[in-house]
Amino acid sequence: MTTLQSRYDFVLLFDVHDGNPNGDPDAGNMPRFDPETGQGLVTDVAIKRKIRNFVALSQNEPDGRPSPGYRIYVHEGAVLNRLHEDAYTALGLDPKDKKKSKDKKDKAQAKMCESYFDVRTFGAVMSTGDADAGQVRGPVQLTFARSIDPVFARDFAITRMAVTNEKDADKERTIGRKYTVAYGLYRAHGFISPSLADKTGFSEADLVVLKRALMEMFEHDRSAARGLMTTRRVIAFRHDSKLGNGSASSLFDRVRVKRRDPETSARAWSDYDVTVDETNLPVGIKIEEW
Repeated sequence: MTTLQSRYDFVLLFDVHDGNPNGDPDAGNMPRFDPETGQGLVTDVAIKRKIRNFVALSQNEPDGRPSPGYRIYVHEGAVLNRLHEDAYTALGLDPKDKKKSKDKKDKAQAKMCESYFDVRTFGAVMSTGDADAGQVRGPVQLTFARSIDPVFARDFAITRMAVTNEKDADKERTIGRKYTVAYGLYRAHGFISPSLADKTGFSEADLVVLKRALMEMFEHDRSAARGLMTTRRVIAFRHDSKLGNGSASSLFDRVRVKRRDPETSARAWSDYDVTVDETNLPVGIKIEEW
């Protein structure tokens, strides 16, 4: 395992056609948006979910089991406290022991980081239940994604010819609702800390997996509700040092996204120009396209 020697700051650009990129359960599953600006929002949690799903799909042994070190901690149906207990048991420790030393907790935490990709990548709170594995701060962090321009959510009526209950058998159809965004180009920012990677064991090999996940996560997460979602570009700033060679905000300012014709509504990736200012880069910083 080769640990990270460089800090990374990156810009993720993805878009949606005729879909709902991230519904808000508190608003009838309407696409999330900023009420002050009208810009669409996608939470960091939603992006991480797609990364987790891709890793679970791609990092498998021939028999279908997860490859060593690439199990997913936060997955559908998971009982997290049980996973903490499994880590204790694998180390020959008693998860029910009420007098756990710091050494035992540290060993359990290290085992969780070793076993689960998303724990050593994003971190986790594992201090619940009897098998306390502490809290881990992950080296990879993401912001909310925000659309470049305001988005407008359309509300469509849909019909269903079948019914769920016998008592509704005589009804001809059921009316439902469906929200979509005609088009939206979204921008998120990400950060990778080698100092935190040293603590969790996030390696250069894990970075390769993460890069692929960012580029392909939407290709294997299709649904009628989300329409057509695509990662368009991932522009990364690689620092030669662990502490970094420049501020993330100043580097992000170098990535400019503008609509080609402000007088018309954007309906495609080709309606935008993306430029990266490479002049006078701080010493020790290189620009990468993932």
